[in-house]
Amino acid sequence: MYLVKSPLLLKWYYPSLIWNKTRAQRVIYLTFDDGPIPDVTDFVLKTLKSFNAKATFFCIGDNIQKHPDIFEKLKSEGHQIGNHTFNHLKGWKTEDPVYLQNFRQCQELTNTHLFRPPYGRIKKSQISGLRSYFPDLQIIMWDVLSGDFDLKLSPQKCYNNVIKYATNGSIIVFHDSLKAFDRLKYALPRVLQYFSEQGYQFKTL
Repeated sequence: MYLVKSPLLLKWYYPSLIWNKTRAQRVIYLTFDDGPIPDVTDFVLKTLKSFNAKATFFCIGDNIQKHPDIFEKLKSEGHQIGNHTFNHLKGWKTEDPVYLQNFRQCQELTNTHLFRPPYGRIKKSQISGLRSYFPDLQIIMWDVLSGDFDLKLSPQKCYNNVIKYATNGSIIVFHDSLKAFDRLKYALPRVLQYFSEQGYQFKTL
C-alpha cells in the first residue's frame, strides 16, 4: 500500500528531508529512480529532450557499473544525478553500518550531493550517519508518487495520479525500470505535454 500524495505526518516526522521545492514558481521536478537501464532510460532521455525538459536520476550503483555508457549519457545531456544506494537497500530492514557503506559505494560512482532512500524508507539514525559522513547531503523525498512501479495500476491511472496532485514545486517520482516501463512510456510524454501546455518548466533539483 502506498500514498500518491505524501502525507503531512511524514513531512512533520522527517522535517530535515526535502519533500518539495518552492511553490512560488511554475516549475516541476521530475525524478527517475532505479536506473540506468537499457531501452528504458534511453526512452526517458529521448522523451525529455523532445520537451526540452531536465530531470534528476537517482541511480543504483550496481546499474551504473553494468551500464556505464547510459550513465555517461545522462550526465552529458544535462540531467542531475542522485545516489540511490548501490543495491537498492531498504533502510528499515538494514543495519546502519551496512546501509552507510552501501551509500558510500554508490557515492564513489555518482559523486553527488543528492540522495533518495530506496522505498522512501530510512531510519533517523541512518540520516544522522549519512550527514556525519556528508554534511551537505540533501535527502530528497517527493510529494507525488506516480505509482508506475505498481503492476496492478493502469497506465491511465498512473498519468492521472500525477495530473491530479502535482503543482508548483512538486517533486514527482517515476522509475526508469523494466517493471515500470509499460506505465512510464504511456504517462511520461502525456505528463510533459500537459504541464508544458500549462506553462510549466521541468528542472533538475
